[in-house]
Amino acid sequence: MQPEPSRAERIAARRGEVLQQLGQADAQLAELRSMRAGISDDDEHDPDGVSLSSEWSRLEGLRQTQLEALAAIDEAAARLERGEDTTCSVCGRPIAPARLEARPDATTCIDCAR
Repeated sequence: MQPEPSRAERIAARRGEVLQQLGQADAQLAELRSMRAGISDDDEHDPDGVSLSSEWSRLEGLRQTQLEALAAIDEAAARLERGEDTTCSVCGRPIAPARLEARPDATTCIDCAR
């Protein structure tokens, strides 16, 4: 039986997941840019499905969400380095270990998160 990963390892693993998802969104956006080259901008009346503009908007939203998640993870890593990782950034009380295990990037206790 392997020991439980440390908080730093969980943060690093989560960061890797988000970077992978960000890379996928970037690749899809690059593919969409390539598809859009040479196509008129009026794709709203395309009977073949979702317009390129709608897909572009969706992918940009996903990309922005991943960038925000990455910033939160990096902040969690910085708090860990400073020794502030188990203290709620709002009320100063301890963050429950179970919350930190489930959400390694959590900066608030469950009460303040509500």
